Amino acid sequence: MRILLLALLLSTQMLTTAQPTAVQLRETATDFLRQGDISNAILVLSRAIQQEPRSMQLLTDLTYAYYLQRDFAKAIETMKPLLDREDAEERTYQVAGNVYRSIQEMTLCDKMFRRALKRFPQSGALYSEYGEVMLEQRKLEDAIGLWEKGIQADPGYQGNYYHAARYYLTGRDMLRGILYAEIYVNMDSYSARTPEIKALLLEGYKNFFVEVVEANRQPPTKKKSAFEESFRQALAKQLPLATLGLNVDRLVMIRTRFILDWFGGDNDPIPYRLLDHHRQLLQEGLFEAYNHWLFGASSDVMQYQNWVALHTTEMNEYSTFQQNRVFRMPTGQYYFSE
Repeated sequence: MRILLLALLLSTQMLTTAQPTAVQLRETATDFLRQGDISNAILVLSRAIQQEPRSMQLLTDLTYAYYLQRDFAKAIETMKPLLDREDAEERTYQVAGNVYRSIQEMTLCDKMFRRALKRFPQSGALYSEYGEVMLEQRKLEDAIGLWEKGIQADPGYQGNYYHAARYYLTGRDMLRGILYAEIYVNMDSYSARTPEIKALLLEGYKNFFVEVVEANRQPPTKKKSAFEESFRQALAKQLPLATLGLNVDRLVMIRTRFILDWFGGDNDPIPYRLLDHHRQLLQEGLFEAYNHWLFGASSDVMQYQNWVALHTTEMNEYSTFQQNRVFRMPTGQYYFSE
């Protein structure tokens, strides 16, 4: 009898210890989501929530799974109580934004993002997504205002640079557009969005010099910051080269001369991470390869492929450099005029 009781006790303990934890279940559900198996993800998350019924992470995951399944009624039912909790996370608001946008509840979405940014005023992701909501409603001034605030508050988040670059490079502000575009492609070098921004960047340089020519005939009336004026003047010096037509080789010359000019004066230049990056690439002999990576495919795919074939060593060295560094804009380097 004692042996039987002992065997039953051991069997019960084995079953108990064999139960996966909520953390393990969440990892399993995440794997199902990656595979696109949403139903199984919901099943596993529901089991995990039985163990930890107030887990913000698990409930946010479940809301997101319902959103992917396009079961918006269940997504809202799961999501609404979370938004009123003190422990609501940044990601909780992001998922809620996706749900509201999908059902075109823009008033509720707007209200939710306002509340989210009061709680997370340094969140670049929330500014970026709130700006997208404004863009969908064609409130362009509100959208760019949010993306600019996102760049100021969280300069290490790439999404605001992407949206702001697209906004400015449609003819609104070439200087700011080319800076934001190049920052974005350095922060998010392998994204599906990167080729689009590279192409816009090339056109942005062409249009910048068109603006310089027009400004020589009629000076702009809008006041610029000291950084913007210094940058514009230094780059505008290269107008004689630019008016011969911009291609990658000419851009290498223009941008090299710009950096030598920017860092070559008697006074300390205004610090800017992107320009420090250019100087480092020049010092390491990688600036030409970098510019071909940046502009080559957008300018002429065949010429770019030929250049890479003839300069394999240089491109491999640049690729190694790129893969072994993380480019981030620091705080305190926002110099743009209102």
